Amino acid sequence: MKNVGIIAGGYSSEFEISVLSATNIKENFPSEYTVYLILMNREGWNVRLTDGTLIPVDESNLTFLHNEQSVKIDVAIVYIHGDPGENGKLQAYLEMINVPYINSGPLASQLSFDKWFCNQFLKGFGFKVADSIYLSSPSERPTNDEIINRLHLPLFVKPCDSGSSFGISRVNKPDDLDTAIQNAFKEGRTVVLERFLAGTEVTCGVYRGKNGVEALPLVEIVSENEFFDYAAKYQGLSQEITPARISDELTKDVQRISKEVYQLLQLRSIARIDFMIEDGVPYIIEVNTTPGFSGESIVPKMIKQAGKTITSLWEEIVQVEFTDLQSR
Repeated sequence: MKNVGIIAGGYSSEFEISVLSATNIKENFPSEYTVYLILMNREGWNVRLTDGTLIPVDESNLTFLHNEQSVKIDVAIVYIHGDPGENGKLQAYLEMINVPYINSGPLASQLSFDKWFCNQFLKGFGFKVADSIYLSSPSERPTNDEIINRLHLPLFVKPCDSGSSFGISRVNKPDDLDTAIQNAFKEGRTVVLERFLAGTEVTCGVYRGKNGVEALPLVEIVSENEFFDYAAKYQGLSQEITPARISDELTKDVQRISKEVYQLLQLRSIARIDFMIEDGVPYIIEVNTTPGFSGESIVPKMIKQAGKTITSLWEEIVQVEFTDLQSR
């Protein structure tokens, strides 16, 4: 398995962020592999060479012509934020065309991608999540008074099935609730309303390495906006403090929970699990099977704090996941 294809782009609002993440992984991938960046959108799939040249890819078997030679991708890494990668569609397609990949599988990806279904699944196993209300339609829903009486203000409105921060609103006033719900339905087919959790926001990276499932150092997120939205994530409007300013005991607790969630959901490769710590209790916010990996993203900061490099982390992931693939 020498030719690695990192698939980026996709159909969501985070196309460019996906490309930045995939490019950073490609540039820091173990040198013994030949790595190709594959961009996909609704018009097709293309390998993008370092000079910017685009080469069409045969989607039926992930082959392409380079320097008059046919190149076949031996193994794929799906690094699309949102549809159709983070939600597992592309992984299912790769299984159909018999191209191995080292991401979480279709079921784990689809479940993790839907904020409401994932949290309800985890709640069933005893993990703490915020109280919430699920909306399948903007018209068929509780009244505003019923929503506020149950969840109180402020509260969060989120698209369930969107991998990005688009469509998420913090609602502070009753008059803003209708607009927030409408905006969320523009980004997703279903919407979740969540109780506001007051506390410290932290996030934990988890991966399968040579010593089994390992948790990276926690990062504390302090947004300059009302919450960790797109601008806070990608336009520098947040502080990302590593290690998080919480006790060692609480740090170990969050890392333990993160590893348990990783194993329960049968995740693979790198994942990131976000928490809000309220009154000393970690509540799971969401699970990310394709966390941001650009130079400004959180996971590379965790890797550095752990005394590792991006290359050494992917060496571990590749060794473990490739061995697993070959044993199936």
